[in-house]
Formats: sequence, structure tokens, C-alpha cells
Amino acid sequence: MPKVIVGMSGGVDSSIAAYMLRENGFEVEGVSFVLWEARTRNDFTTCCSLEATAGASKTAERLGIRHTSLDVREDFIERVIEPFVDSYTRGMTPNPCILCNRHIKFPFLLHEAEKRGAEFIATGHYARTAGRLAQGAVFLKKGTDPKKDQSYVLYVLGREELGRLILPLGEYSKRDVREIARSLKLEAADRPESQEICFIEDRNYFKFIEKLSPSAGDPGLIMDSRGKVLGMHKGIYRYTIGQRKGLGISAPEPFYVAKIDTVKNTIYVGTREDARIREFLIGDLNWIMPSPSSFFRATVKIRSMMEDRPAFVEVFDDSARVIFDEPQWAPAPGQSAVFYNGDMVIGGGIIELCMYRGSE
Repeated sequence: MPKVIVGMSGGVDSSIAAYMLRENGFEVEGVSFVLWEARTRNDFTTCCSLEATAGASKTAERLGIRHTSLDVREDFIERVIEPFVDSYTRGMTPNPCILCNRHIKFPFLLHEAEKRGAEFIATGHYARTAGRLAQGAVFLKKGTDPKKDQSYVLYVLGREELGRLILPLGEYSKRDVREIARSLKLEAADRPESQEICFIEDRNYFKFIEKLSPSAGDPGLIMDSRGKVLGMHKGIYRYTIGQRKGLGISAPEPFYVAKIDTVKNTIYVGTREDARIREFLIGDLNWIMPSPSSFFRATVKIRSMMEDRPAFVEVFDDSARVIFDEPQWAPAPGQSAVFYNGDMVIGGGIIELCMYRGSE
């Protein structure tokens, strides 16, 4: 009987992933990672808090599988929270879920699998794998439900992690998963989706960043594309590309954040069209499939829930340039750009520099 270590967050997805693997004959052990302090507010129990892992333990008991909780808060602070805060103070828009998958969840799952003699690891992500390590390659594919596909946040996985990863929910919809959980009378069946960023309990980024980085709020100018001063900002960490609300500017037509200049500590605003970008450079590349060539066609996502759009990708030694066929809404430094060939993930990287209007 093959053994699998399942990452259990306390939510319905990982609970049903563990159930499915048990039903398919695996020896299943659940592992939960305590990433942050326990807290519940406005009906949200944050992913991987002490409360959530207690819920995972109850679910594991119901399923008749072994469960362990591991405290990795120090690693999480160092590898996820501190880079998150640093990126925001530098005018970037990071994705902490991708940081966590890359540096915490999957490396620790793999470590636990090695320690416990398990052949496989598993999570409740809505994505699929194809191929097997013994055959020379394992690839990552979109989940079949486009509303829940989570392949975007998994593009950072390495070959060994993918080679041992099972994703039981890749062929299912969220509705299917909840129905299975209800049939099992699991407490997680109707639990709300976890909030976007697990360690920000009230969704107030500003308050969180100010607490950890008091000097982040240095004020600066807000200017239009012609260099006219329109107002003052309260710290560049409070602004993201495409933002409309909270600018404190009165004008006949709405302004959007079009560019953030961290060197000059200046926010540039413009029309909605000014926040649409066609071209950008990316670094910190990770390839799941071999790059087709130094210049290839792909579809590209810059946010998890957007539809991937057609583009050219030009690959250099350790970076790449993406040129969309049509300008896209508000790509921002710090976001990940993920390349697809149909439903197969080619790879991706972190946006470093956007080619704004007039910057060429």
C-alpha cells in the first residue's frame, strides 16, 4: 500500500483530498502547518492557523487517518511575511501564496514524506499533473474547473516535488467537493473560503505593513503623465497598479495608478487605458516544461483568476520578456506571470519591469 502525506489546512478541499486518497487505497497521513497565530473574525478562520489545524485534526479523526501539526511560524515569517512587507514598501505587488508554496508548504511536505517513508505528497489544489518521474518528466496542468484552477500558484514547484505530487481534486469542481463533504457530514463542508492573505486577519494591508515597517509611510508626490503635481500620497505601499479608490484626487474623470517610481517616491496616475500594459520583463524564472525556444508563443496569466491571454515570450539567459497581443489590465512588478501551452504550464517568473506608455 503506497503512503502519501497530505497537507491539510482545515478547509474542505484538503479534507476531501485526504478522503479520496484513503478511498483509493493509499495509506494516508495528514500534516498541518501552523503558519500564523490563531484568529477568527467575520466568519473567516484563516488557513493554517492554530484553529484551522485543530479543525484538520478533527477531520482526520473522522476519516480514521493519522494527523500531525507542525509549527513553522519562524520559517513563515522569514520566507513569506518579511519578503511580502519588503516588496510592498518597494512599490511591488507580491503573491504570498506563491511564496508559501515555494518556500514552506511543499518543501516541508517533501521533508515530512522523506522522514515518514512516504512515496507521495498531496494537497487540495485544483490542478493536475501528467506523467511520472520514472518516465523522465512530470508536468503541471490546469484544473478542469476554470473557476477554481490553481495551477497559477503552483508554477514554482520543482521537478522532485511535482514527481511525487498527487492532486486528487484536479478533475472536480468546488460544488462536487462540497457535496462529497456534505455526504460525509464533515464540519468543513460549508466552511467559507479562506481569506485572500492568511496572515492579514482584517484584510487591512496598510495596518499590517505599518506595524512591521514603521518607516514605510514616507509621503511623496502624486503626478500625472505630464509631470503635473495632483496631490500627495501617504506611502507607496498603499498603492498598486490599476488602483482607483483612495487616491485623494478630485478630477472630472477617474484616475488610476499607472506607475510607481520607488526611486523618486512618486505615484503616477492616468486614465484607465494608461494602466493597461502590453509588455514587461520578468526574472526568477522556473521552467516546468522545457522552454520551446528563445522566442515562442504562449498564453500568459498575471493573476490567478484571470483568463490567460495570448502573447510572445522572448527568453534570455535568466530573464524573459512578455509581449501580449493586446494590452492587459494592470500588470505590476512583484506579480507572477505564468506561461501556458493549452492547459499545460510551461513555467513562469516574477514581473520586474513594466513598459509603461512613453517609457520606450
